[in-house]
Formats: sequence, structure tokens, C-alpha cells
Amino acid sequence: MDKEMNLLLPLLKEPTETTINGTVFHTGKIGRHDIIALKSGIGKVNAAMSTLTLIDSFTPPLIINTGVAGGAGGAADVLDIVVGEKVAYHDVWCGPGTQWGDAAGCPRFFRAPQWLTSLPVLQHSETIKHGLICSGDIFVSTPEEVERIRGLYPDVLAIDMESAAIAQVCHLKDVPFMSIRVISDTPGAENNIEQYENFWEDAPRSTFALLRTLLAEIDERP
Repeated sequence: MDKEMNLLLPLLKEPTETTINGTVFHTGKIGRHDIIALKSGIGKVNAAMSTLTLIDSFTPPLIINTGVAGGAGGAADVLDIVVGEKVAYHDVWCGPGTQWGDAAGCPRFFRAPQWLTSLPVLQHSETIKHGLICSGDIFVSTPEEVERIRGLYPDVLAIDMESAAIAQVCHLKDVPFMSIRVISDTPGAENNIEQYENFWEDAPRSTFALLRTLLAEIDERP
């Protein structure tokens, strides 16, 4: 989100800006690490293109995606942050003999590194939930759409439009990846519209605070 970027960019030391394939990459240092920050754009194609450009241009050892997701009516409520221990497609099916979510040549679930999901900042908080994020090129806005996805993945916590595409590119390029998504609303909830409209001030601060501490804890690793 723009508001997340506006909080993150002032932390970059020695910042530079480069545009490649239409994506703006902000580079600089936070702690002892080189950071490349970008907005992927909405949807699987934008996410995949910007991720591949990022990997081919900068060879990062780790990619972390943050952003917004819809709730799935389960354990994650509005403003909860879902740590994607695994991500999957809810709109991919390659025909008989395959399962929903199986992208050709890839696992059904793309899994985040256990060393990363187990960092202290991601533990012991009532607002941080660990589990499955599902992705597809559909803005999910009705209870019926949520129930279809829950029928495929009963344990889904969050639904977005990019995480699985980023994860697939990272899997194919052998780059560790994790997605962290803040829940904006739950389709079908009685106050769904109010949830969504009141969300945009608090959410960027929540995800930014988590990301900043996460970077610091990664920085402390040998």
C-alpha cells in the first residue's frame, strides 16, 4: 500500500530509485542489509512480473510480501495480521488427475521458511495468526465466493490476489518467500462496508510496525 511505502522509504539509508519493466524499485540499507522495496500492482500477472524482475535484477536472498487481504470468516478478524506459513491458488485447476491449486510443475502449497515464520516478532500476539493464504484473480466480495474457497481449503485464513503468484515465481527461482497480510474486511459480515472504510488508517501502521521489527530480528541473525 502507498501508506506502507511512505512509512518504509524514510528508513532507507543511501536511497536510490530505479525503474525496470515499468516497476519502480527503491533500494537502500536498513541495518546491515540491502533492501529493495516495490509495489507489485494488483493481481497475479503484475505480481509475477515484478517478482521476476526483482529476482533477475537484484538476486535477493529473501522476499517478503506485505499487503491487504480479505478475511475468510475463520480465526482472523479485521486488523489481524496473517503470516502465510503456506499459500495456494484458489482459481487454478489444470484438469483431470490434478487438484485445485496445482500449478503445473509446482506443489499445491508454497511454504514459507520455518526459521522466518518462527521469529519472535511473529509469535505470542493475539492479533497475529499463522496459516493459509489463498490467492486468485478475483476480488472476493460475497459470502458465496468465500464459501467456495473454504470448500477447497477449509483452513484458509486470508484471501488475496497476489501471494501465490509471488510464491510460485520464488519457488521456480529458488528464492525463500513469505507473505504477511492484514485483514481488511470479511465479505458477508454485517458491518462489511464499515470494516473496509475504517481500515485504511490503522492497517498500514500495524503492518509497518511488524515489518520494521521483523527486519531488525533478521538483522540480528548470524
